[in-house]
Order: sequence, then structure tokens, then C-alpha cells
Amino acid sequence: MSHIVEIKTEVNDLEALTAACRRVGAPSPENRTVKFYDEKVVRGFAVDLVGWKYPIVFTCVMGEVFYDDFNGHWGNRENLDRLLQMYAVEKAKIEARK
Repeated sequence: MSHIVEIKTEVNDLEALTAACRRVGAPSPENRTVKFYDEKVVRGFAVDLVGWKYPIVFTCVMGEVFYDDFNGHWGNRENLDRLLQMYAVEKAKIEARK
């Protein structure tokens, strides 16, 4: 019998995202347009993680996340994973208050 737990988190709450940024020591998200290396242009809430060449961009309406870490060369995926974990915690706290 498997003991695997899978949690899917869509980032769609700016309040929770802002709180998650505080928890990981990242600046608050800024609503802006980002042009990635491959020329893809995305508008959303950009978070500049330490050590990342490009920001992480969250489109809160759709819950999507865009980033370019060039297979770990332009950013440590663990930093993004930690941010997403903290987002899930903050979102759960907000929902629990309702």
C-alpha cells in the first residue's frame, strides 16, 4: 500500500502569496510584465527570488506559475518549492479563518 500524498496548489490568492514571500524572505510580488530568455512575455505578479536570473510570475486569475531556471542554472528549484509550500500554508490559514 502506498503512502504517497499529492497536493496540487494553484496560486490564485495575492494575500497568501504576499505572506508566503514574507516567510521565505522574498520581496512582495509586483504586478508587472516579464520577458523571459525565450522571448516569452508574461504579465502577472512577479517575485524575485534570491539567486534567480528571472522572476517567478504568478497569474493569480488563472493560478498559473511561469519561471525559467534553465535546469537549475538560473535558479535553485528548492527556493521555488519552498515558496509554493509556504503559499499552501498561508492559503490554508486564510481559508480556516472564513
